[in-house]
Amino acid sequence: FGMFSFQPAAFVGDDRRWHEDYDQTGIEEVWREIERGVGRRLDFTLVQNGDLRCNRTAYGFYAGAQWYPFLDADDPRDVAARDAFFRYFGAFTFTGDPVPVLAGRLLRHVARHPRILPIAAACGARIIRRAGGLLSVLRHARAGAVRPVSFVVHQFMDARDVGPAWDLMQRGERADDPRLAVTQDRLAACHYAMAHPETGQIVPACVQHSVLDPVENVELRRLLPIATTR
Repeated sequence: FGMFSFQPAAFVGDDRRWHEDYDQTGIEEVWREIERGVGRRLDFTLVQNGDLRCNRTAYGFYAGAQWYPFLDADDPRDVAARDAFFRYFGAFTFTGDPVPVLAGRLLRHVARHPRILPIAAACGARIIRRAGGLLSVLRHARAGAVRPVSFVVHQFMDARDVGPAWDLMQRGERADDPRLAVTQDRLAACHYAMAHPETGQIVPACVQHSVLDPVENVELRRLLPIATTR
């Protein structure tokens, strides 16, 4: 696998399915368990995808049984490399082209910005040193034990909060309720906004699933009936 993705439960959809107090398990608890399984602290602040209360991601790779981050948040050189990546590649699209076309575009881009080469070389050298050195990485590579693996957690919000918070946002109003105010902040920072298929309006993912998909949710109740067992 190249990615492990976890989602703490959010109260969305058929209320009959919720029998436990799932609020006891949130993004903090799930992230701690991931770190326990990986065997090391996983930084999720160096590269952020929206609000950290909604999304946490750690990018890295396995070399043998050990996981290593591509970038070390405690190393100022890696922080500078991250900034350089967004400066030079922030508007660059890596998807949608065949590999030969993408390779050609990358070569042209690097030719226009030759500063990319020494930054990338220095960053690559740090990654290899972090993983035990070149000989160690090559040994694991020959054994097929070098592979990129990312860890991701998405924390969706409960429908009972998203609905009223979104209604207030549509009217340009700030919620007085602290819980709804937090919900508004997270909706405003949503990294996974999408176009509604009927109106084309760009809406946060939680709004799409909790507020704007009532027909789909009813259909899911039919497709996924709750079976009575003894």
